[in-house]
Amino acid sequence: MRTSYKTVQCKDIVKDMVGSSVVLAGWVHQIRDLGGKKFIILRDGSGFVQITISKDSVNEEVLKISEELTYESVVQVKGVVKEDPRAPRGVEIVPSEIRILNLASKPLPLDVSGKVSADLDTRLRERVLDLRRNEMRAIVRIADTTLRVIRDTLRSMGFIEVFTPKIIATATEGGANLFPVIYFGREAFLAQSPQLYKELLAASLERVFEIGPAWRAEESDTPYHLAEFISVDIEAAFMDYEDVMKILEKLIEQILTTLRKEHEDDLKILKHELPSISIPLPRIKYTEAIEILQNEGFNIKFGDDLGTPELRALSLKIGHELYFITEFPTKIRAFYTKPMDSNPELSESFDLVWRHIELASGSSRIHKKDMLIEALKSRGLNVENFQYFIKWFDYGMPPHAGWGLGFSRLLLMLTGRSNVKEVTLFPRDKKRLTP
Repeated sequence: MRTSYKTVQCKDIVKDMVGSSVVLAGWVHQIRDLGGKKFIILRDGSGFVQITISKDSVNEEVLKISEELTYESVVQVKGVVKEDPRAPRGVEIVPSEIRILNLASKPLPLDVSGKVSADLDTRLRERVLDLRRNEMRAIVRIADTTLRVIRDTLRSMGFIEVFTPKIIATATEGGANLFPVIYFGREAFLAQSPQLYKELLAASLERVFEIGPAWRAEESDTPYHLAEFISVDIEAAFMDYEDVMKILEKLIEQILTTLRKEHEDDLKILKHELPSISIPLPRIKYTEAIEILQNEGFNIKFGDDLGTPELRALSLKIGHELYFITEFPTKIRAFYTKPMDSNPELSESFDLVWRHIELASGSSRIHKKDMLIEALKSRGLNVENFQYFIKWFDYGMPPHAGWGLGFSRLLLMLTGRSNVKEVTLFPRDKKRLTP
């Protein structure tokens, strides 16, 4: 057999190749033995193809090796493409050689074919096998395309991709949900967000974005929280919260359009229909949301946060799956959030909500040094701890705005899954540090 592991991928085997000799490599996904004929479904990173072994059409060595095969064994197959309308995509491979590259010798702790379901804890414990399931592969492909669309769309708008420090000296947002690390004998922290650094970068590069990890040591053990997550962030000089809201909704629209066009098969595998939206997305002010919820019987007042029950009720009442809530009270937003000029009790801020889940949060930022210092003091934060950030406001900090989008939460909307752990390759939460 030739030294190259494969000449084509499974997805490349089509009717135009009938009569061609090919070399494939992948995993034994399914085995069906009918006595005189054996069907093996071979899987690689691209898809599936059927290997058909008949006693009267293959050599003794192939027959012998086919008897040794187990589910998820890694094999290399050399054969000829034949047409068969009963096979997937109407083609199959009749092998002349099969080479076992690695025999799966233990019983599988999880059914990769999907015939036997498993609970989420089992799937996460056996994650490497779980990622071989057709549904998970569809999720990963959708995630990959989504990242490509995000990058392409933002770059088309003049944004530059950047990378900010992930080991930081102080809390980005003044909270206590930080993971401490020892940094050359000093205490440091894993970054909660790229917020302050992306603001400084916008003061130099004008429009920046980052797709990268962030960490929050939250006690929340819900389907929507992770201790380590991927955040999509933008920051733009000479924009306000309305401007960056328009960028966000345009980005979401482009993602949905592309997935409908390029991932019809994956969406069918997931039995999921993407939401239909039209932009501009609906916008509802925080004060209006509070009034609606009070009329719905919720014990809520101005200044309270909107939790899952409130957002679920609000979505049902206004009749929209995807919408913005705007102009939150200044006191419940991060210190860098700009108050409204017309009413400083409210801020130039927003959340993007899908059903009952906050997908993104953003705002106009304070760009005046004295106002920023006052905002820190009013929240009981030590101004000295933020000098590395504040000092640059003496050198021409422009008006600016931005947002952060939770990538795993976005994938819930795009894949129809219900738990962020399911759409994260190797999730980290309170209970899980491996695999």
